[in-house]
Amino acid sequence: MRYPMWRFGVFMAAGIWPLLWLYQAWIFALGPDPGKVLVDRLGLGTLILVLITLCMTPLQKLSGWPGWIAVRRQLGLWCFAYVCLHLCAYLFFVLGLDWGQLGVELSKRPYIIVGGLGFLCLLALAVTSNRYSQRKLGRRWKQLHRLVYIVLVLGLLHFLWIVRADLEEWSIYAAIGALLMALRVPAIARRIPRLGNKKRLSPGKS
Repeated sequence: MRYPMWRFGVFMAAGIWPLLWLYQAWIFALGPDPGKVLVDRLGLGTLILVLITLCMTPLQKLSGWPGWIAVRRQLGLWCFAYVCLHLCAYLFFVLGLDWGQLGVELSKRPYIIVGGLGFLCLLALAVTSNRYSQRKLGRRWKQLHRLVYIVLVLGLLHFLWIVRADLEEWSIYAAIGALLMALRVPAIARRIPRLGNKKRLSPGKS
């Protein structure tokens, strides 16, 4: 089946713009610990991509365009890619690949456990994001993919634990996350106006 070019463009844009942002941050804001800057930026990039992914369902309901749901899966895969980069950067720049230090870090910094739980949830979502898993799991597939809500909570908690002294930026992401969760409450979701044509054809079809 032909892969629509618009989906390829979205897939590339969704992954490239955070990389450019990371590059700019690393080059112009190196500071005394550039490795730590990279670890933090990769983690924040993951959180932002999770929030953008959660925007897709409200946008689909608002516009009536089913393409938002196709984009959601691609964004979800980028979330997993970025959390993997975040983990690898942490292991390399913070631990120096010293696995013996990991136990010390876990006891001193419990937020690492929270981040690890978020990684495992994203791993489960990425592994089951294909059509085969959808057919195999049936109704359970949707239940499993509600783990993204837990990912959001864990990601915000992980971020909060890190930035404790400066809550201004965290509050912005938390407010956006709270709004996106509120839009999923049935009583509120039913009130989202439908501005688009519900009978619009799926993208790539004519």
